[in-house]
Amino acid sequence: MRRAEVNNFQEKVTFIWDLADLLRGVYKRNEYQKVILPFTVLKRFDCVLAHSKKTLLESYNKYKNQFENLEHILQDSAKDKDGNPLGFYNYSKYDFRTLLEDPEHIEQNLLHYLDSFSKNVQDIFENFSIKTHIANLAKSDLLFILIKKFSDSKVDLHPDIVSNHEMGMIFEELIRKFAEQSNEEAGEHFTPRDVVEVMTKLIFVENGVHLKNKDIIKTVYDPACGTGGMLTSCKEFIKKLNNSVEIVLYGQEVNPEIYAICKADMLMKGENDDNIKGAYSTLSKDKFRDMKFDFMISNPPYGRKWEQDEADVIKEAERGFEGRFGAGLPRINDGQLLFLQHMVSKMKVKEKSRIAIITNGSPLFTGDAGSGESDIRKWMIENDYIALPDQLFYNTAIKTYIWVLTNKKPKERIGKIQLVDATSRFKKMRKSLGFKRHILGEDDIKEILQFYEKFEAGKHVKIFNNEEFGYTKVIIERPTQLNYQVSDERLEDMYSVSAFVKLAESKKENPELKLKEEEEGKKKQKEIIEALKTVGNKLYKNLDEFEAKVKQALHIFDLKPNFIKSIILALSEHDDTAEYVLDVKGKRQPDSNLRDSEKIPLGQDIEKYFVKEVKPYYPDAWMDRSKDKVGYEINFTQYFYKYQPPRPLEEIERDIKKVIKEIQELIKEDVE
Repeated sequence: MRRAEVNNFQEKVTFIWDLADLLRGVYKRNEYQKVILPFTVLKRFDCVLAHSKKTLLESYNKYKNQFENLEHILQDSAKDKDGNPLGFYNYSKYDFRTLLEDPEHIEQNLLHYLDSFSKNVQDIFENFSIKTHIANLAKSDLLFILIKKFSDSKVDLHPDIVSNHEMGMIFEELIRKFAEQSNEEAGEHFTPRDVVEVMTKLIFVENGVHLKNKDIIKTVYDPACGTGGMLTSCKEFIKKLNNSVEIVLYGQEVNPEIYAICKADMLMKGENDDNIKGAYSTLSKDKFRDMKFDFMISNPPYGRKWEQDEADVIKEAERGFEGRFGAGLPRINDGQLLFLQHMVSKMKVKEKSRIAIITNGSPLFTGDAGSGESDIRKWMIENDYIALPDQLFYNTAIKTYIWVLTNKKPKERIGKIQLVDATSRFKKMRKSLGFKRHILGEDDIKEILQFYEKFEAGKHVKIFNNEEFGYTKVIIERPTQLNYQVSDERLEDMYSVSAFVKLAESKKENPELKLKEEEEGKKKQKEIIEALKTVGNKLYKNLDEFEAKVKQALHIFDLKPNFIKSIILALSEHDDTAEYVLDVKGKRQPDSNLRDSEKIPLGQDIEKYFVKEVKPYYPDAWMDRSKDKVGYEINFTQYFYKYQPPRPLEEIERDIKKVIKEIQELIKEDVE
């Protein structure tokens, strides 16, 4: 963006942002955007329509009494200065300027103005709930003031003054600032332009040659499209490669206000706004159910619970791979892998499709073998992954990752996964934007693309065979070895035995009966403990011997076998010198407290691994192979780990002394 454009952009954002102060007292701070954003969109429509306003009114007045349906006539009359149809219209005589000429009736006139828009624009303002806010503003005597402020020359949003690209930037910056103010997540609705650029270029890396063919049609889809920045970025990139390609954009957004901004932006850019669906959750209401796409790009929300979509998602998963979630379901508190599966389900069958999607680290390694996350990774493991630097996003400082997936890999990539560590490729921003402190420069993006394209292992690139991310989780059992003793200390543990505690509890509703039953239970507890003391405090290392003593001591109480077993367990401790606990067949019983597991890489001989890595430390251990589970994870940090030696103790000691001295000086100043 040129310097003049930057200044123009910042000036308009600042002026519009400051208008929110008008709402103080009538709206809460976290509600300012509900008014400012729709009025910004309305002002943009007003400016875009200005060129053909006169012509359209003439057509409307000429034909309104002749035809019942004027849709075609009005659409044909609404054009930009180059004669291109706008795709929307407004047949009201009012605009922002003339609304101010009748202050007494500004509410009624503004509502008439809104109702005079074409249906696609009315849908936008319905999602903004703008009429509700108009009523609130009018009641508070703010409507005229706000319209007047938006009519200021500093908010001239005419296409000759503010380009479509710049208008998109204004929307995004306003959303970011409002979200930051109300402690919400701006990054859910749009992605920083530098990140979008690298994602866009990655998705087309292997398709540049094919995109140079004449008169072809390509579809681009974003299932969590936010303000639509990723979609338009893809179109701009393809058009630079080959202007003859017809690009059709599709998107779906769940947030009503953000959907409204996206649809408005697409409409003003001449896109088919009907291809933008909302406000619906993609996970539960796929509005492109039977469609497949050439390219898909997205930044779905991180760590967002999907419980509102749960019933529909489970129903879809039950369809297996005939549906969208056949590989499995992740835990309820994070739906990122659902979005990823959804996008894979939208790949074309016979033609090549490519996906670029941003996630945090969770989908890479969260979830043990046999979990939904692991099963989904197992299904998708033949795809490529790229890491990005941290602090690239407005709303989070966590590290983020780009997954690049395709259904038709080049020959050299088949059966392999490429990891690219781009965490060092960034520049510090002169001024932070929320949590965003880093930016990808042109040279950084170029180098990331080179890392990816060259497909050569090095410091920043690792290439693995698919199976290297898989492992078999094997359960390692160790035998139960316990000693037993009736000591005062161990008798205290009796009160952790559920059946023993319940002896002194009562379900009676009558207070007297309840108290009586509880007292009787406490008495029985004491009697059991006194009976156990008759066993003596000898240390036993054989279960059968100790069990016989306990049963003999407690025979007068008519206790159930499981109750007695719980008592014996409470009086036991692990002892490597004790005899093994055996079942009726003489087989060693596993100790659940000592149970462990080993993740053995796929391709390794499990028996040899066990003999080499486990047996030397636990000679009496064994594997329960009936519980084997295959899992997949991509521990990105592990593959690019760089050892950092600890600081010298002398240096740490110097720093501590320095801090102590500073604290002492501050205390001294306070005393004086």
